[in-house]
Amino acid sequence: MKFMKLGSKPDAFQAEGKAVRYVSSELATDVIINVGEVKFCLHKFPLLSKSNCLQKLVLKATEENDDEICMVDFPGGPKAFEICAKFCYGMTVTLNPYNVVAARCAAEYLEMTEDIDRGNLIFKIEVFLNSSIFHSWKDSIIVLQTAKSLLPWSEDLKIVGRCIDSIASKTSVDPANVTWSYTYNRKLAELDRVVEDRVKLPVIVESVPKDWWVEDICELDIDLYKRVMISVKSKGRMDATVIGEALKMYAVRWLPDSVDALVSDAHAQRNKSLVETIICLLPSDKGVGCSCSFLLKLLKVAILVGADESSREDLVNRLSLKLHEASVKDLLIPARSPQITIYDVELVQCILNRFLMHEKSNQDMDVEKNEKETDNFVLKLGSLLNVGKLIDGYLAEIARDRNLTLSSFIDLARTVPELARPIHDRLYKAIDIYLKKMQPFGV
Repeated sequence: MKFMKLGSKPDAFQAEGKAVRYVSSELATDVIINVGEVKFCLHKFPLLSKSNCLQKLVLKATEENDDEICMVDFPGGPKAFEICAKFCYGMTVTLNPYNVVAARCAAEYLEMTEDIDRGNLIFKIEVFLNSSIFHSWKDSIIVLQTAKSLLPWSEDLKIVGRCIDSIASKTSVDPANVTWSYTYNRKLAELDRVVEDRVKLPVIVESVPKDWWVEDICELDIDLYKRVMISVKSKGRMDATVIGEALKMYAVRWLPDSVDALVSDAHAQRNKSLVETIICLLPSDKGVGCSCSFLLKLLKVAILVGADESSREDLVNRLSLKLHEASVKDLLIPARSPQITIYDVELVQCILNRFLMHEKSNQDMDVEKNEKETDNFVLKLGSLLNVGKLIDGYLAEIARDRNLTLSSFIDLARTVPELARPIHDRLYKAIDIYLKKMQPFGV
């Protein structure tokens, strides 16, 4: 963590209870400044030599025969004011990522500019920010976190924007050139193996993974996280898979596991906003970046928290391109009122319909291009076969639901094309389960 020491005189600030701070000196204090609930008993000369604002306030108080000055809505509160006051006295103060934003905002409020004294506090803090803080990965994140409580000052001073740019720029650095520390508690993803002439060469281990940055920014609040991710994506250098991993990590970090916690009155709106934000940040190429399993889990949460229709529609469209990657467990999405079934069969039917529509569209395009590549055909056939197995397995699960109508069961079963179901064993199993549970049939 970077820090900067200012001043050389010993700290002479003393406390009288929790509400009074004063400077221990042979000279009597001659000005009282109220900041929040704390009263500062100080000396005019050192303060007025550094602060335009205090010059004006002291002059006004003198004209009005007022003994005290009140600092209204002072950014950073008493602690930030004390840093500025100590700087005026030449006392030692230490700036670090946790207090530098408050000190910068306070110095701006007090107008501690170069026109009143060269090398004033604003100048020194800006040097610290630009030469140290914004060059540090973790310090930039800490500063961005502290900046939120100091809005709109931190935004107006462009501290938020500069932090975001610093963070986003570092994420796009070649991993081989990453020399700073970062948090990485996950197991390394399975490494790509180099295959040449059908002989597997030794695995080359990268010391820094491509997604080295995703855990650290998970600590940001959703609004700041969104701005960072938008900046990361706008640079156009990040793989969609890494973007997807970052969003998955954030969802795991902040979305509760239990349904009750998701929909509780205390957190429902927050969870709704969080899910909608994650969805809007998904990679623009709907076919890559996120696993089908993650998208389906996101859809479950979106339905539970009442995410807006456009967000749910976006997920359905993405899922229709990756349905062949799903598992039966992933598709078991609880139904919501007014549906009476256990699982949302209509939703699965919709995703399946769109998947088949995409397959037909791709097939028509291939015909137009007169493409008859064997590899392409095998790939598409494999996807269809996977979906056929998936839907038959899903039918076996939902067949146990007594509220499932016969028409819904048949419609879903018939939607699977013949090419996707060369063997009917799984379908027969699902029908058998349905017949045993539905006596008499619910039509």
